[in-house]
Amino acid sequence: LQVIVIDDASPDGTQEVAERLQKEYGEDKIILKPREGKLGLGTAYIHGLKYARGEFIILMDADLSHHPKFIPEMIELQKKENVGDSLDIVTGTRYALGGGVCGWDVKRKTISKGANFLAQMEMMFRASKAGYKIGEIPITFVDRFFGESKLGSQEIIGYVKGLLYLFFCVN
Repeated sequence: LQVIVIDDASPDGTQEVAERLQKEYGEDKIILKPREGKLGLGTAYIHGLKYARGEFIILMDADLSHHPKFIPEMIELQKKENVGDSLDIVTGTRYALGGGVCGWDVKRKTISKGANFLAQMEMMFRASKAGYKIGEIPITFVDRFFGESKLGSQEIIGYVKGLLYLFFCVN
């Protein structure tokens, strides 16, 4: 088991927690890859995938807004699909039937849905272009346990620009 932590200079103490976990479990189990500045969720996932070496790869937010209870279902889907046409990546989505969010008002749901949809589409587009086959399971997304949201208008604009670049410039 490896845990790969990609930290974009987060003010919530993610890097410090990862460093403590490295001391306890070892740098071979807890892999910390800090990056300078806010480079975005989609690129953080892609960056983390470069270091992944396991048979099963799970993508989750470190603030526990993606509950770990969904991990066994993700692994089961990948195992099931491996019998025939294998899946390389299984991700949880709150946008599929059976998924959702808890504790958010309509405004927050709307803003988050747009921005996170863009981030997921960036990751899915890049993974698909690289030849990866992707599966999804519905998850319930809960409000973060740690820190504050870093999603702002500049990040949303950055996602839109990134998607436009992918659409027009990547074969």
